Amino acid sequence: MPGMSATTTPRASRRRRRVLRTTAAVLVLAAAAVWAGNTSLWGPDPEGGPGVLAHRGLGQTFDVADTDADTCTAEIIHEPEHDYLENTLPSMRAAFDAGADVVELDVHMTADDRFAVFHDWEVDCRTDGTGTTRDHTLAELQRLDIGYGYTADGGRTFPFRGEGVGLMPSLDDVFDAFPDEELLLHVKSEDPAEGVLLADRLAELPAERRAAVTVYGGDAPIDALHARLPDLRVMSKGLMVDCLLRYEAVGWTGHVPDACAGLQLHIPEGYGPWLWGWPDRFTARMAEVDTRVVLVAGSGGASEGFDTPEAVDRVPTGFDGLIWTNTAQDTAAPIRAR
Repeated sequence: MPGMSATTTPRASRRRRRVLRTTAAVLVLAAAAVWAGNTSLWGPDPEGGPGVLAHRGLGQTFDVADTDADTCTAEIIHEPEHDYLENTLPSMRAAFDAGADVVELDVHMTADDRFAVFHDWEVDCRTDGTGTTRDHTLAELQRLDIGYGYTADGGRTFPFRGEGVGLMPSLDDVFDAFPDEELLLHVKSEDPAEGVLLADRLAELPAERRAAVTVYGGDAPIDALHARLPDLRVMSKGLMVDCLLRYEAVGWTGHVPDACAGLQLHIPEGYGPWLWGWPDRFTARMAEVDTRVVLVAGSGGASEGFDTPEAVDRVPTGFDGLIWTNTAQDTAAPIRAR
């Protein structure tokens, strides 16, 4: 027709519409396939439900909203509901007895190249001592009163003062007391030498005992440790970010990148829904590469845990990894019931 270009003929227009409809249909089908492959509506049935990870065993609690990196949390505890102090053998035993599957504990290198189990870098906050853990030998640390600084009323009373002498265990004490239980060790420094020293100590364990130990902490010590013990399950911020960025790129296919193998991933509850296949397909995929998934409350900062039965209700149906809690005595049972 005079005045009509080749690109505007009725036949060309119909052809263009057919191409657009076909492209749209392909995109819809592709999106549906991705959704179907990652939805939890008909994902794998969890085999045993979630497990319980007791942070520092049982310990005194505090309001995490009142803390920052420099807060002495022993000075802001709630009114005590029990007599346990975190990171002690009695508190770990109580956590396991309450139903914990894994107990987390903090480790520090001492002046005599041993490992003390204690939360803080400095001892001034909780104990009657001064300086850092590295300023003291293990024997010196174990003579301190680790209950000295705890107060729930701004320093008017100290309910655990005098009760914590000799309660700081060594890592060897923990292994002796719990020869079969699952343990999560937290390296509190950024020193690669600490990772090397810890690797040397863990290498002395029988292989079956070492298989029940996971270590997490700063990038430098964990990288050093992992280089010496590549089969040990580990976690650091760097390893986790590398894994999850790669997974977000390809996880829609169901593929798990090699960077995710043999790790432990601490996933904040608000981030989980952004992961392909969350929750049950994601945890199942990670389990296939020997990676364990831990769900932490809130943003994952300031030791936030699922610390009340009401908080446990927020755990997504189908999640069968570990649930991080500071109050296993109150939450182990409702976690088990999910």
